Amino acid sequence: MRTLLILGLLLGPIATARGDELVLFAGGGTGEDNVPAAEAKFVQPFGIDFDTAGNAYVVELKGERLLGIDTKGTFRILGGNGTTGSDGDGGPARQARFNGMHSLAMGRDGQVYLADTWNNRIRRYDPKSSVIEAFAGTGEKKYGGDGGPAKSALFTGVFCIAFNPAGEKLYVTDLDNRRIRVVDMGTGVVDLVAGNGKKGLPEDGADARTSPLVDPRACTVDRKGNVYILERGGHALRVVRPDGKIYTLAGTGKAGLTGDDGDAKLATLNGPKHLCIDLDDNVIIADTANHVIRKYTPTDGRITRVAGTGKKGDSGTGGDPLMITFNEPHGVHVRPDGSFYIVDSMNHRIFRWKK
Repeated sequence: MRTLLILGLLLGPIATARGDELVLFAGGGTGEDNVPAAEAKFVQPFGIDFDTAGNAYVVELKGERLLGIDTKGTFRILGGNGTTGSDGDGGPARQARFNGMHSLAMGRDGQVYLADTWNNRIRRYDPKSSVIEAFAGTGEKKYGGDGGPAKSALFTGVFCIAFNPAGEKLYVTDLDNRRIRVVDMGTGVVDLVAGNGKKGLPEDGADARTSPLVDPRACTVDRKGNVYILERGGHALRVVRPDGKIYTLAGTGKAGLTGDDGDAKLATLNGPKHLCIDLDDNVIIADTANHVIRKYTPTDGRITRVAGTGKKGDSGTGGDPLMITFNEPHGVHVRPDGSFYIVDSMNHRIFRWKK
């Protein structure tokens, strides 16, 4: 299998215009370490983020590694020895072991936070010392600890982590517990945002913390404090407003690929896995099993397709975004300057969106 990451430059809200193209940035090669990024080999990359200097950080699912691409375009292995495990805290990240990392997030403190998914915890990598350490979760697969220290909390499958724009809170998608939780970076305390642990469809306008969820796969936060939740098996996008009420915004609940350029509530999605916010607070969605990237616009409640044909395929070296055939894109990311990145996880490449 091959994996594709798409990285791109957008100086404003994400839209597909004539002349836009996806240009190969990294991956698809055979290089193992300290090679040009376009010659590097990835093993199912799932998430990407950047530090303020422009260095990229990537996590792999099957490769069990944290990878880096510096501003000169050089690919390096930063963490993980390539085998599955949970050890290594307090020592060199290259000697540590991970278990199916799905996501990462760059903190305002310059640390890289890692969703060590099937180890049921969050770990932290220091780029200066190259040391890995525990941050949240004991590793025990249970639910517990809300209102107390995040390091002592219990999670069951940490599938996504995302900071709010101010970097003060880290939102955690605790999938198997069917909850969204949040860590206050100042106090280190974890608390509940949404989900009562039961499987079901939340009613519009209900209290998010006492409502059921189907299977929350990812979440993100916009500049107004809205917490957006993607449900994988629920095939839907939901939101928790700042008042704590939850609403469904996109998806009928059935799997499909319909409704582009129309009312998002009437559209169908298929196993969406990740999302992010663009500069206009639109929601960019990796509609994974449909092999497309879509955009939800809160101002009018519409959904549009921005990349992908909807057919599974090999994206090659890039091209017209709407003519690209992806293979299960799992990650999307928009930097503060508007640069847009997509992770197409079974084609092992990275692309840049070129205007």
